[in-house]
Amino acid sequence: MPANPTVAACQMTVADLEPERNLAAVESRVAGLPPETDVALFPEYALTGFVSDERAEDAALSRDGPELDRLRTLATDHDCALVVGFVEDGGDAYYNATAYIDSTGSDDTPDTATTVYRKRHLWAGEREVLDPGDERVTVETPVGTTGLLTCYDLNFVGESAAFARPEIDALFVVGAWFAAHSQNWKLLLRARALDGVRWVVGAGRTGESTVGDPTQYAGRSRVVRPDGSVKAGLNRGEKDLVAALDPAVVSETREFIPIYDEQR
Repeated sequence: MPANPTVAACQMTVADLEPERNLAAVESRVAGLPPETDVALFPEYALTGFVSDERAEDAALSRDGPELDRLRTLATDHDCALVVGFVEDGGDAYYNATAYIDSTGSDDTPDTATTVYRKRHLWAGEREVLDPGDERVTVETPVGTTGLLTCYDLNFVGESAAFARPEIDALFVVGAWFAAHSQNWKLLLRARALDGVRWVVGAGRTGESTVGDPTQYAGRSRVVRPDGSVKAGLNRGEKDLVAALDPAVVSETREFIPIYDEQR
């Protein structure tokens, strides 16, 4: 683990149903990050966007497809792990998926570099075309052992509680929260950090939908300290939120808030 791992929450607009355009945007953003960046997070559905009908299935990507192969190459070339959301074609069903792509993979063993989390709690129109996932996922990252959550998952305290274990140092959250309810997104990121006394990094979609009725997205990406205070945040600009996370902050905060010594 780096002494002070650096994360980037890459807040971006997303072109719904245009994977190639979005993939090119992700590649450009990663290339522009500071070289010391260890992990870059992109929003929910960053690769594919989403609409609540069969067109989402047409835009869906396989975790073994060429698009994720390009991301594996990107992660390796820039020595930067990636967290990216997309509609996944799972063969017999479609999912709201988030891939964690380690920077240590290779062309010979690409599968070992990729872990996929399927969103467990679907929102509104997602239920029309997607299936929920059934597994909680943790990954080993430069920040430490990290749980993965997607957007509406934040509302479920049970998800946070399942990750409230002393060995889990952080949560990575990808979102496409509606701008009209951005206060909830900001509050829940802070609450989920304090729940487990851990870092929380949230990468949000900004801009508006490009297909169908216009929807404004919140942006408001955040890096939240283990005590629930905000270390750094964005408004709605298409920017990169870059922050170094001192691992000592977790242990120091847990000494002050010793939840793992006093559970009953």
